[in-house]
Amino acid sequence: MSSIKTYRLKNVAIIGRPNVGKSTLFNILTDSRKALVKNQPGVTRDIRYDKASWRDRQFEVIDTGGLTDSNDIFSQLIKEQVLELLKSVDAVVFVTDARAGLCPEDRDVLKIIKKANKPHIVAVNKIDSHTDLDTLTYEFLELGEKVIGCSFENRFGTTDVLEWIYEQIGEQVMVEVPNLITLAIVGKPNAGKSSLTNELLGENRMLVSEVAGTTTDSIDSYIQRGDRQYCIVDTAGLRKKNKRRKDGLEMLSGIQSIKSIKRADIVLLVVDGLIGPTDQDAKVLNEVIASHKGVILVVNKSDVGRKEIDDYRQTLREQTADTFHFFDDIPVVFISAKLGHGINELFECIEETWRKLNFRVSTSDLNDFFIKVIRRAPAPVAGTKNVKFYYATQTQQRPPSFMAFANRPDGVTNAYRRFLVNQIKENWNLKGVPVRVFAIQNKGKEL
Repeated sequence: MSSIKTYRLKNVAIIGRPNVGKSTLFNILTDSRKALVKNQPGVTRDIRYDKASWRDRQFEVIDTGGLTDSNDIFSQLIKEQVLELLKSVDAVVFVTDARAGLCPEDRDVLKIIKKANKPHIVAVNKIDSHTDLDTLTYEFLELGEKVIGCSFENRFGTTDVLEWIYEQIGEQVMVEVPNLITLAIVGKPNAGKSSLTNELLGENRMLVSEVAGTTTDSIDSYIQRGDRQYCIVDTAGLRKKNKRRKDGLEMLSGIQSIKSIKRADIVLLVVDGLIGPTDQDAKVLNEVIASHKGVILVVNKSDVGRKEIDDYRQTLREQTADTFHFFDDIPVVFISAKLGHGINELFECIEETWRKLNFRVSTSDLNDFFIKVIRRAPAPVAGTKNVKFYYATQTQQRPPSFMAFANRPDGVTNAYRRFLVNQIKENWNLKGVPVRVFAIQNKGKEL
């Protein structure tokens, strides 16, 4: 999309064969665990971006999938991604494995890096002790490149890597992202999350294939649209427990997906329009609701092979209302990520949801509203005493939250609390976002 551009600092790509330690280095440089690390090849498939800093300079680190000479679909997709990525990066850290020694595939990877004509360094990982440094790095010297011996697991040599990066990126102004909305894109495997993210970004950062479970990490990408900045988090698909892979990788991905939900402002729940919403989608939605986040139901693939789109969408709306009957005010947007349809409408819905999440009302207006509501529909009697409200105030935004002070807060039942929430939503047009009402004991003059 021409109206969207990627927001980034100077960047450094980490490239190499599978299972040489690229993701471990990524986590060290970014001081995070965003990249999944597991002692098996091929764990990293997507490209991950995150910020890092060393001394007074900030930069972006890019973790990539492992490059091999295999002809399988994932290997070819990864290679295509890396080749495209190398056109725009500022420097490359080429990671190799000292235990495996210099392999023919290492030479092939180096050829790719050299062809891109980017500054690069060879980081020889898995050197267990300083005494092995000269022996294990010797054969890599024949590559004719600057070589640094490392053990990422033991943090040995990483300072040398950072110093090299520091020199390559040069002096740089620290950049902050104001006016930021964090969006988490969640849903079942193969519902179209990565296709949607690629469409939003306008580039092929994430692998897109017809095989469920392509994305195994939560990935942050910063973009700008008009005056608004967004952090988009594409997460691994949340799959039923009995269908998870047995190697533990999907469990790690599921944990990261839930963490992504918790740090998001708005969650985009992507549903496969060819299948329609399922009970599993409802369970994912429950997780989002429990985290008190804004949520938009994004029905993807809604234009694929359908002649009567209006009738089809109406059917999906009915299915959605049936599956998500407890959350019937959640906004629904129909898109085709593959064709780019519905993206403008999605951003409009995001902005409307953001406005509602940031709703603020004065205490005087809120109490005028409460007086009308409780006089029209008083709270149930708590034991032998009536529940009396003294005053109410808004305690926070994102989500809008309110505190009501009463003589018997235990008498404010869940049903009456839901009633108050619905009244607030209706009065101030807050349908589609979470609203919370709490009751606390206090004495004073009754409203």
